[in-house]
Amino acid sequence: MSMTETSFPFLAANTLQAGENLQTRIAARFAQQIQAQLLAAGSRLPSVRACARQHRVSPQTVVAAYDLLQARGLVEARPKRGFFVRATQQALRQSALSAAAAPLPTHATALMRGMFAQMHAAGSPGLRGMPGSGTLPADWLHTPALAQAVRRVLREGELENVSLHYGDPQGDPALRNALAQQLAQMDIRARPEQLLTCLGATQALDLIARAFTRPGDAVLVEQPGWSAQFAQLDQCGLDPLPVPRGADGPDLDRVAHWARTRRPKLMVVVSRLHNPTGHGLSAANAHRLLQLAREHGFLIVEDDVYGPLSEQPSPLLTAMDALDHTLFISGFSKLLAPGWRVGYVAASRERIARLTDQKLLSNLTSPALTERSLAMLLQQGVLRRQAQQLRERLGVARKQAVRQALAQGCRFEAPAQGMFGWVDTGVDADRLAQRLLDRGYLLAPGRLFDPQAEPSSRMRLNFAHALDVAFWKAYASAVTELRA
Repeated sequence: MSMTETSFPFLAANTLQAGENLQTRIAARFAQQIQAQLLAAGSRLPSVRACARQHRVSPQTVVAAYDLLQARGLVEARPKRGFFVRATQQALRQSALSAAAAPLPTHATALMRGMFAQMHAAGSPGLRGMPGSGTLPADWLHTPALAQAVRRVLREGELENVSLHYGDPQGDPALRNALAQQLAQMDIRARPEQLLTCLGATQALDLIARAFTRPGDAVLVEQPGWSAQFAQLDQCGLDPLPVPRGADGPDLDRVAHWARTRRPKLMVVVSRLHNPTGHGLSAANAHRLLQLAREHGFLIVEDDVYGPLSEQPSPLLTAMDALDHTLFISGFSKLLAPGWRVGYVAASRERIARLTDQKLLSNLTSPALTERSLAMLLQQGVLRRQAQQLRERLGVARKQAVRQALAQGCRFEAPAQGMFGWVDTGVDADRLAQRLLDRGYLLAPGRLFDPQAEPSSRMRLNFAHALDVAFWKAYASAVTELRA
């Protein structure tokens, strides 16, 4: 491989066309990333000198490349600060059409767009891997039981019922029955009429926010936490208040402070395998948190999407509270069928009635074919067996990934559990993510998980996507460059 191909991994698959030069190709590479929204509006491009060192070209070549990007309206120069990504016209149009005035935290959508680019490789601007992904590899989830369940539903003559008629707005009755039985095994006593299905746990949170809050209300969010949730709450016009997350759960002093001073309406909490740290929740913390919710009148939304991957017991707020001041949300995208987008909410009858009204206004009902098929899988114990197999496979991958991460000087902020590791890289994680994106790897830097989007040296590592030796070589090289 030539020096040019080594310096520019994206050149290896495509030779230079007539009339093209290095500055044109550098500009084209950044343009691809910007237009795919892998580099979000407001992101700072590497300094001229850093980019020149990284690609082994002269600073003049980089300046020429950045000038080309500026001429195309993709970046802007800010005196004494550098070059920054401008919002594309498409992004501006989407922003103008948005019902919410507040902007999305675009770094979160950049990560999600990268995930879809990876899945649809034909449109991917050179992605090789996603160590920052929030999902398991597709081949881990593959099971013949999915197709078998759909075929069985169709054989039973249900095609017309599930296709030509709207389903039950609250969700397929067979699925809600199966979910009630599953929740009972977790000590959550919810009858089928206390359940509502929706398009994934993402829609579940959106419905809850719209049903139980009004624009301007305060909500408590964990710090770190998942920025897609911050974005959802922000789009509803809510004011997210950060609560530091520790090994035992949320900082209760901060919860009490916000409860007294801002009277929040909701708090979103992850009890098992917190994203991104992997922390659980202690029984003492859980009891006190429920006391604060009762005392100050706010609802707790317990997000358990990663819970089935947990190998260690952890108290569930919903089980302790009997759905009095809590709502429980989860789904099947992480374990079984990402494309089916089936999630659910468990709550009191009165709250489920309000959420059903909100769902009717949003999308009337949910796909009956997928819900009926999923009910069949739950009844057959497929989900339970799938979760066990994934826990075992993830355990093997986690050991391998942790070993490679430690060998490269990474420091884990918490004992490695579940799917994610919360890792201190020792360098600016945003700059590291940018370096590795240019090498074809999409990271999840710590800024993504901060409600205030503060710079961080931490990153979320997906153990299942962090086994590639080539990634760790690229990681080591990028860290060395940043420390030079």
